[in-house]
Amino acid sequence: MQSNQQWQERRESAVPQGVGNALPVYVARAKNAEIWDVEGRRYIDFASGIAVLNTGHNHPAVIEAVKAQLDNFTHPCFQVTPYGNYIELAERLNALAPISEPCQTLFLSTGAEAVENAIKVARIATGRSAVIAFRGAFHGRTLLGMALTGKVQPYKKGYGPFPAGIYHAPYPAAYLGVSDTQALASLAGIFAADVAPDEVAAIIIEPVQGEGGFYAASAEFMQQLRALCDKHGIVLIVDEIQSGFCRTGKTFAIEHAGVEPDLITMAKSLAGGFPLSALVGKKALFDKALPGGLGGTYAGSPVSIAAGLAVTDIIARERLNERATEQGELLIGRLREFAETYDFIGDVRGVGAMVAMELVHERDSHRPDKELTQQLVQEAGRQGLILLTCGVRANVIRFLIPLTAEKEIVTEGLNILSSCLKVVQNTRPAK
Repeated sequence: MQSNQQWQERRESAVPQGVGNALPVYVARAKNAEIWDVEGRRYIDFASGIAVLNTGHNHPAVIEAVKAQLDNFTHPCFQVTPYGNYIELAERLNALAPISEPCQTLFLSTGAEAVENAIKVARIATGRSAVIAFRGAFHGRTLLGMALTGKVQPYKKGYGPFPAGIYHAPYPAAYLGVSDTQALASLAGIFAADVAPDEVAAIIIEPVQGEGGFYAASAEFMQQLRALCDKHGIVLIVDEIQSGFCRTGKTFAIEHAGVEPDLITMAKSLAGGFPLSALVGKKALFDKALPGGLGGTYAGSPVSIAAGLAVTDIIARERLNERATEQGELLIGRLREFAETYDFIGDVRGVGAMVAMELVHERDSHRPDKELTQQLVQEAGRQGLILLTCGVRANVIRFLIPLTAEKEIVTEGLNILSSCLKVVQNTRPAK
């Protein structure tokens, strides 16, 4: 069997450097919150494949459902000869969506596809073209996804020009000095200076930003945003691609605000590791799209649909929302203890098990420490813990532990993190 280094050398020759890797570790097998590399070394996974594995690696119910589907058929294409499990999962998501009006669901393959189709539906339903997104947002790597994304490095630099008619407002993030009032005022400024509100098809927002740094919009902000959309006939799109499927202690993060969106984009943990995304929302909006205007050859793969049905069963059977709340309390408690010891931990925040710590110089929120953040990720990898970064300033460690992880595993991972924090503290330059 080849070593990690040998695979890395082959990777550098065969795969573009534009496809980044957090660690040069090549996976051989995985189970729940543990990974073993090709050299037999074990790692605790605090990344979940970037929020894809709320149900953990290789959940037995997901694997069983996929194996059963493989014995039946793999790809007739729903748009050619449809299949019942597509409809069954659509019915389940329509029921789970926090929208009181009749809903429908469109299945796709990736989060970026879900976002693009949300914009398509909003545009055809309203007859308008402009879209407002938020700074720090991440909505995909397609050209429209990058246009909506509010972070230049590493996603947008050099790839333009992007589709027109996209505007960005500051996201309300108190730690970065942006209040709810300021964020709402910026929307009024966009309407005054850039585009009239009756030309705006949609506003798209992450209730808790993912790549942007795990900042959560307040319930009050979301309620005022809903009122603004209602006033001007604007479609409110909520991006739950990273925050959905129990990560925040609710099936969808928007439920914390008591706000009903018009459309919800979903992906990542929807299918327990299999490629599947969804656009769920008001039937009245979908009704404007003519047959053939939505879909895709691989959209709603029956294999991934089978996995999605298993995931929706697991949510209820294994109390994932409760487990997310419990895991989040454990995480935040330990991280705040670390913050009392290390002055480079400037902030600890989280909603449910969507938790982050922000690394800065000497507790100064205006002095992000990107270098230390990368150092911590690499040290954690050396000690057998997989961590992920995020944030508009690349100085945030985000925690996306499988919600099914045993408490003992989570505690073991936090103990490794404690050791890593000591190492990076001791290697920091003298003041």
